[in-house]
Amino acid sequence: MRGVFITGAAGFIGSYTAEEFINRNWHVTALIHKRDSARLTRLKETGHISPVKGDITNFDSLNNILMSVKDNIDVIVHCAGRASDVGWKREFRQTNLDSVKHLVKLTKSLNIRRFVFVSSTDVYGLRDFNGQAEDELPLKAYPRNPYPEFKILAEDFIRKELPAEQFSILRPAQVWGVGDTTLTTRIVDFLRWSPWIIHFGRWKGKNRWPLAHVRNVATAAYLAAVTPESAGRAINVVDNEQTSIDEFYRILAGIYFPQKKLKTIILPFWSGFALGAAVSGISNLFNLDRPFIDPSLYALYAVSRNLDFSNQTLRHLAATGGFPLVTREEGLHELKRGTTR
Repeated sequence: MRGVFITGAAGFIGSYTAEEFINRNWHVTALIHKRDSARLTRLKETGHISPVKGDITNFDSLNNILMSVKDNIDVIVHCAGRASDVGWKREFRQTNLDSVKHLVKLTKSLNIRRFVFVSSTDVYGLRDFNGQAEDELPLKAYPRNPYPEFKILAEDFIRKELPAEQFSILRPAQVWGVGDTTLTTRIVDFLRWSPWIIHFGRWKGKNRWPLAHVRNVATAAYLAAVTPESAGRAINVVDNEQTSIDEFYRILAGIYFPQKKLKTIILPFWSGFALGAAVSGISNLFNLDRPFIDPSLYALYAVSRNLDFSNQTLRHLAATGGFPLVTREEGLHELKRGTTR
């Protein structure tokens, strides 16, 4: 039985990725930092998962774990990291760059066949796009923010240190699905108290919001680990359906607040800039995991730009390997069931 070492295995993406590999008859060594998760607890019943506790920012911790299981590890999938638009820069450096340096060093020394790094489409910057593919886009952290900055530095480090056949990079867009505690939670929290859906800028809510269902991210991680075509490549993980930011807000409102009648307000981008800057400044001061209210300045850019990326590489890999991607309808069905359990 082949083996995979997954960091952040108790997290949203990590736990779905662990499930994907187990379903493909792999044994998973699941790195957990502080606490387990319900999904991981359920997966233990399969007998194909070995949870271990460790710290991705500590080389000795990772080295000790991997040395003890090295003969059973073919692939490392690095899902762990700080996924936030606020917080101290040093925290992002430790979790999103230093951890990569540690794992790349161990990938080389232990001769791990493939290192899969979960990055983000945010490495392209938050500006208007028009369906470009991975190879057509330069990496640029705009607006400047520690999250994309250190993702870019991590990608650069991987490409410099590892041969193409030994790595693959995933760039998920806005990850959603049952169990999401970031994107969906923030939007639902906003809709809970707001009588309006508020859009900023010239797109008036019609800009594409590039969703990536968490199961599609997990499938992409598996394909990146096993397919020769994914070696040395970056892969955008974006759902097939075109969804605007207004559509997604209204979809979530219909699921979580079906009786609520929400009006739409369109405001110029500059009108939210001062609020976003203040929210980000205070949230950064206290190193919060997420802004205390929305929008942060970074989120303001994200929801007011047309983030239209191509997923042609993922579609090709999935079709070639016979892996159907989760549709928006299927994802929404799961989400609706999750709210009624």
